[in-house]
Amino acid sequence: MRALVQRVEHASVTVDGSVTGAIDDGLLVLVGVAPDDGEAQARWLAGKLARLRIFQDPDGRMNLSVRDVQGSALVVSQFTLYADCRKGNRPSFVKSARPELAEPLYERFCELLIEQGVPVERGVFGAMMDISLLNHGPVTIMVDTP
Repeated sequence: MRALVQRVEHASVTVDGSVTGAIDDGLLVLVGVAPDDGEAQARWLAGKLARLRIFQDPDGRMNLSVRDVQGSALVVSQFTLYADCRKGNRPSFVKSARPELAEPLYERFCELLIEQGVPVERGVFGAMMDISLLNHGPVTIMVDTP
């Protein structure tokens, strides 16, 4: 699994003109699933993001996690994180999991993040989504599972 994580002051997802998820201080998490991913990768990623110290402490150092600041996560599925652009000009998505694997694992990842103590809002799997955010810092980090 792969996650592009952004520290945000606020973020929202809109589908067909309706907001489907919105948060204030926290993480916007774009999640991609590879064909060989499973429960172990989802569990590892949820734990890592819940503990990832990218929020500022009183001294201005990135030393606090989303849990420490009582933030939330807006989690959006994004198969394009596994795009391969090395050949030609059209990305290949063969390294992305098919929806029948990716959707349940995306949902499981959200559940595991909640179990880690992080409130979660969601996008709509497979939908055309408009994402609005205010990236704070900016802080944007790519996290790949081992």
